[in-house]
Amino acid sequence: MEDSNELVQKQSWLSRNWKWFVPSGCLTLLVIVGLFIGGIFYEVTSIIKDSEAYKESMVAIQNNKTVTEKLGSPIETDGIVSGTVTSTNDVRTCDVQVPLKGPKGKGTLFVVGEKRGTWKYSEMSVYIESTKEKIDLLKK
Repeated sequence: MEDSNELVQKQSWLSRNWKWFVPSGCLTLLVIVGLFIGGIFYEVTSIIKDSEAYKESMVAIQNNKTVTEKLGSPIETDGIVSGTVTSTNDVRTCDVQVPLKGPKGKGTLFVVGEKRGTWKYSEMSVYIESTKEKIDLLKK
């Protein structure tokens, strides 16, 4: 008879489970990074959409007959709002591009302005994609 008093060395948890632990750990890391980047993007977009310049320009679009004729009504944002809104020593500046859509077509809103007490815009215009026309919202 053989002596069966040999010690069987037990494998560690990681060596037994690495085949599912490594991929799921990498996937978890990717999800966390994606959520972090998405959260930053959401916050930046929210800051732009909450600015007075954005709100005033959207009101100007809704009240402009030429824009509503070209794009139809209602006019909504269509996609990612981009640009900057900054504040330094009670002076706010904005340079924002907003994609727009309506029942009749698409366009892009451009807003450039500065606030020292009240907003003063150097540009507030809508570019209509179908006609390649630029409508100045600052002209009365």
